Amino acid sequence: MIVNFTFNYWRRSLWRRLSWLFLGLLIGLLLFGSASSVAQTTRPEIRGVWMTANDKNILRDRAKVLEAMQQLRRLNFNTVYPVVWNSGYVMYESLVAKRNGIQPFVYKGFDGHDILADVTNQAHRQQLLTIPWFEFGFMAPPTSELAIAHPQWLTQRRDGSQTSISAAGEVLWLNPFHPQVQKLISDLVIEIVSKYNVDGIQFDDHMSLPNEFGYDKYTIALYTQETQLPPPANPQDPAWTRWRADKITAFMVQLHQSVKAIRPNLIFSVAPAPYDAAYRLHLQDWLDWVRLNIVDELIVQVYRPDVPSFIAKITRPEIQEAQQKIPTAIGIIAGLRNRPVSIRQIGLQARAAKQRGLGVCFFYYESLWNHASETVAQRQSGFQALFPSLALRATR
Repeated sequence: MIVNFTFNYWRRSLWRRLSWLFLGLLIGLLLFGSASSVAQTTRPEIRGVWMTANDKNILRDRAKVLEAMQQLRRLNFNTVYPVVWNSGYVMYESLVAKRNGIQPFVYKGFDGHDILADVTNQAHRQQLLTIPWFEFGFMAPPTSELAIAHPQWLTQRRDGSQTSISAAGEVLWLNPFHPQVQKLISDLVIEIVSKYNVDGIQFDDHMSLPNEFGYDKYTIALYTQETQLPPPANPQDPAWTRWRADKITAFMVQLHQSVKAIRPNLIFSVAPAPYDAAYRLHLQDWLDWVRLNIVDELIVQVYRPDVPSFIAKITRPEIQEAQQKIPTAIGIIAGLRNRPVSIRQIGLQARAAKQRGLGVCFFYYESLWNHASETVAQRQSGFQALFPSLALRATR
């Protein structure tokens, strides 16, 4: 009887131990799975700044680039977007530009050095991502060598006029449907991602076309061939708008595939205007790009002078949809030479974005500290308060 009792007790004890062990393993697996899920979905917020042609004297000076990158790291930024395509010219050593008659000698560094290589190297030393920015997209000034050398690449309105007024002044528009235009942009992009140790490539609201354009001979012939109809006289005709927007989307899909074939982990970034204006006025269906999984990072430019209109734009469903899939941020204007923006307004807008789980990117570097009524120290203190701790992004 004693033997039987001992055996039963041992059996029950072993069963209890095995049950607790199994339960512990189950809890561990659940916790690990939960932690893995969080790790996969949690990503450092975008804290970026565009470095524009207005920052040209900084970009061309090695010492100033060093100072800029150190300052951004001290203030816990994590991404810089240096301009590489502006006014029909490039800001790096480009064989593609030379072949197409747009010699880039104007935009070398003061020491004759390669600006993009220097910015990339110095940014990486400070653990900042470098994502070159094709600021002008399909725009080009009428006086640019590109426009003069290739008039057949330009598009026009129905009345034959070719220029429009933008924030950059009077511009022409390269025809985004023309294969040679597409080849130029593709070749420039592939040249950069092949030659430089950059972390991504970015296209903004000018990778588009104002909706009144597209009445050039090439596009008319292409549309007529595909639809058996002439283009509608109304540039806002829904079918005509959709056809042109889909053509731009098809090009972006192709561009994405070309980039990923060379550098699969490269960030394919887009920085458009708010969706309604982007699609309706500029034929840029960036929401479709997000749904097609060709966008790795989205920064929506919301340049508004007051907080209520700013919040109305950043809470749009298109942004919320994108936010569920990819790192998403809001572009905030930090000031212009003739239009300062207070650090208080910058802070209110940035916090509104951050409270909604969105990153921020500022336009542009020099205006972070200058072109304002506050002192440099006050401005920097304001940005320090926005980003009190590090949020490093993994360089590629």
